[in-house]
Amino acid sequence: MVTMIGKVLLGPLWLLQLATGAKSFLDNPLIGSRRLNRHGLHLGRTRLADAMSRWRRRRLARDVPPAWREAFDRDGFVVIPDIVPLDQFPALRDAILTYQGPAREMQQGDAITRRMAVDPVMLQAIPALRTLLERRDIVALLHYAASFRTTPLHYIQTIVAHAGSAGPDPQEVLHADSFHSSLKSWLFLNPVAADGGPFCYVPGSHRFTPERLAWEKRRSLADPRAIDRLSARGSPRVTSADLDAMKLPPAQAVAVPGNTLVVADMAGFHARGASVHAGERVEIWSYARRNPYLPWLGGDLLSLPGLAERRVGWLWAFRDRFEARIGQPWRPVGVRTPIDSQS
Repeated sequence: MVTMIGKVLLGPLWLLQLATGAKSFLDNPLIGSRRLNRHGLHLGRTRLADAMSRWRRRRLARDVPPAWREAFDRDGFVVIPDIVPLDQFPALRDAILTYQGPAREMQQGDAITRRMAVDPVMLQAIPALRTLLERRDIVALLHYAASFRTTPLHYIQTIVAHAGSAGPDPQEVLHADSFHSSLKSWLFLNPVAADGGPFCYVPGSHRFTPERLAWEKRRSLADPRAIDRLSARGSPRVTSADLDAMKLPPAQAVAVPGNTLVVADMAGFHARGASVHAGERVEIWSYARRNPYLPWLGGDLLSLPGLAERRVGWLWAFRDRFEARIGQPWRPVGVRTPIDSQS
């Protein structure tokens, strides 16, 4: 419970957060204020973030292959098969799957997620991976989806289904990551079947239509202490009734062969589909989210070569150092390959 003195001291910080991507209705009483939101605070932040994202994307559009850009603009995601030349993909895949390096894991429900940082050591060991991540058409698409010229955080990610104790997996519930656009992408190294934990997305749900904005207004007026914790912290869960109210179709399961790249806007509603059988999904996973109100495209010093590929290690070390205050869900599990048996 924040004391009166604490509120006075934290007040300027809470106010400054309104000009950032801060999204928690629980942690910031201004963001979570039903009084302010009745007067349009959340809706105003959402509208402005959307307008800024669309403005930045217009300036980045010319570098993106038109077919990719059109699919992304229409659906909120784009699926690109055979992204790596067919004569090069087997060697790249084998090099990644047999690479040994420090790994971290997190369990949610009965699924374990393992991540290995794409860091300088990995890039030196697998030069083809660096070449892929620096490919101009891919970089242009990732910039467009992120709406910034920023280098994403890159990982080798493994999802192990039916790996332990049962329980609700929040990743299997349709949700948006935030009230503003951000990037996630997956380059699947193995085929992913419709019943094998596929990426699912509601086509067109990245657009802030009048119906989506009306839904955003309604959710901003809910008591954050009376709804599920993830929604209250700014990652809203949606039901089929919500989709109907927003005139959106059901989620589409993206079943794909290996060597397929999927790039998506995380303002749209998405989830990981259920996996009927035990198994694993391995991918090159990339993520980028910046302050949605910045008017410039670049300016991210941590995207500079020599720094960008070290950020994951720094992030993990920072969370380890301040685990007691901010938490650290990613526990180190030693040196692994992406396809080692889970711990």
